[in-house]
Amino acid sequence: MSTELRVQNKDKKALPKIEDLKVGIVVAEWNSHITNALLQGALDVFHAEGYNEDNIYVDYVPGTVELTFGAQCMIDNLDVDAVIVIGCVIRGGTPHFDYVCDSVTQGVARLNADGVAPVVFGVLTTDNEEQALERAGGALGNKGSEAAEVAIKMADYAMRIRSMADQW
Repeated sequence: MSTELRVQNKDKKALPKIEDLKVGIVVAEWNSHITNALLQGALDVFHAEGYNEDNIYVDYVPGTVELTFGAQCMIDNLDVDAVIVIGCVIRGGTPHFDYVCDSVTQGVARLNADGVAPVVFGVLTTDNEEQALERAGGALGNKGSEAAEVAIKMADYAMRIRSMADQW
């Protein structure tokens, strides 16, 4: 959801309540001053919504490229209802930015296409550090908070669809 639209949307719909929701959060260590702020935004949402902190599993990988592997490990080994990947890629003077962004985007898309558990893209891809800070608790809100809200909604969606399939 676009941050500008989110800030303007004052009539926020209540999030679904899911009993025993379990969420994995994989955080890139690179640009940790930004990724830790995004993580805190996500954790704040789960806390405010009354979710059990013991059911929110947080772990770290070295960088953004490794987020896909971390998410896959959580899906394969933990009983998670959703996974959030949190990273921050800041454009530099080489094509490395494009390779990293493409890798994580395609990796998350592949995991979502597998359909085992929703994987929420909480990766900032910005031109500079100032833009990242604006989206990690600054003037444009916290994308980590938004990722947590999406994880709750997508876990609810997956559970509803699976429940419908059982009834068909």
